[in-house]
Amino acid sequence: MRQRRTSQAQERRHAQQSDAYGSCGSYGSFDSFVAGAAGRLLHAATLLTGESPEAAPRALRLLTAALAATYADWPRLRGEDPYARARRELSMRYARSAAWRGGRTQDGVLGVLGRQERLVLVLRLYEGADEWQTAALTGLPVERVRALWARAVATLRARARAQSAGAPTADGTAGAGGP
Repeated sequence: MRQRRTSQAQERRHAQQSDAYGSCGSYGSFDSFVAGAAGRLLHAATLLTGESPEAAPRALRLLTAALAATYADWPRLRGEDPYARARRELSMRYARSAAWRGGRTQDGVLGVLGRQERLVLVLRLYEGADEWQTAALTGLPVERVRALWARAVATLRARARAQSAGAPTADGTAGAGGP
């Protein structure tokens, strides 16, 4: 009888813990989430930081911080998409970290873009967020998101045209037909 009371108490405790974890389940499901989402989130982080995928210490730090914050909030994610939460955390952390460094980084394909342009482009193009979602994630008005998007796309198109024509690009390299 004593054993039965103990097992009932354990079952109640387990049920309470399951309720506390919300719709995301246990912390074990966080491992599954990371296994499925970390690759895509790391790619987004490398696009944001402009680092090469082989050596991306800033992108790894950014991803680790975003996943740590998501892990800390895991029990409270009731009904919220954990990927959207991690993406929002990644975006906010990038926006805050890039703010003090300022300006542009000449790394990667997106190196010619400013930090806000890069953030909007990655969220809209790579992550598939619409204007309203991007505005909510970045804290910018929708009109500003539209302007940043248009400027980023125009910059990348001009760079592609210059490279195909063989003219030097903004980073000083010659295009495809150049010397």
